[in-house]
Amino acid sequence: MRRPVIGLCAAVEDVSYRVWNDAAVMLPRAYADAVQRADGLALLLAPDDAVAERPDELLDLLDGVLLAGGSDIDPLTYGAPPHPSVTGTDPARDRFEVALAHLALERDLPLLGICRGMQLLNVAAGGTLVPHLPDVLGSDRHRLEPGVFCAHEVRLEPGSLAAEAIGGQRTTVKSHHHQGAGEIGEGLVATGFSVEDDIVEAVELPERRFALGALWHPEVDVRSRVIGRFVDAARARVPERV
Repeated sequence: MRRPVIGLCAAVEDVSYRVWNDAAVMLPRAYADAVQRADGLALLLAPDDAVAERPDELLDLLDGVLLAGGSDIDPLTYGAPPHPSVTGTDPARDRFEVALAHLALERDLPLLGICRGMQLLNVAAGGTLVPHLPDVLGSDRHRLEPGVFCAHEVRLEPGSLAAEAIGGQRTTVKSHHHQGAGEIGEGLVATGFSVEDDIVEAVELPERRFALGALWHPEVDVRSRVIGRFVDAARARVPERV
């Protein structure tokens, strides 16, 4: 049996490498490494307005979609006004990923959202975001230092996909974000919460074979089972496309 093809939604960023400084389609290698450790085939997906209009032609090639972390989601995407702490947005990426998420859910294609990807999944389902968690929490405890992951504990609802994916009802996770879920989107259920402050840390769509959003970063934790469980769900779909 062939390996399941996992589409990794990438960012467009200004990147310096060797003698070059240029716009690049990029994603931290940890995402591809985690997919490959689970015996999946990692395929980098660049934002594409034509695909945003016709996502079928891309999803026909994939067995699963991973909405990765990255820049803030434009508040206009969920009908909110600008916020001074929301910067570096990429509306083209937002459009592209919302379109993929909508159709992936419609097709029951395995879908995993990580950090920004969880937020994007919630927005795609009609939910909203808290644009800047320190406004609510009084501190930036989920992103203590830019560029450094911080650890905290998360509790998962018994019997949830999130609990199954991590193999228990409590776990210590690595986070780096300043936004979070506001109103939960239609059909989604909040199944994970920060122990310290009750921020929503996981959402899922129980009616789908695998539709999960995690606000933390399982790709940087080699012990995490989350991405492996997602790739397994995509692998189970492979015979349908052979």
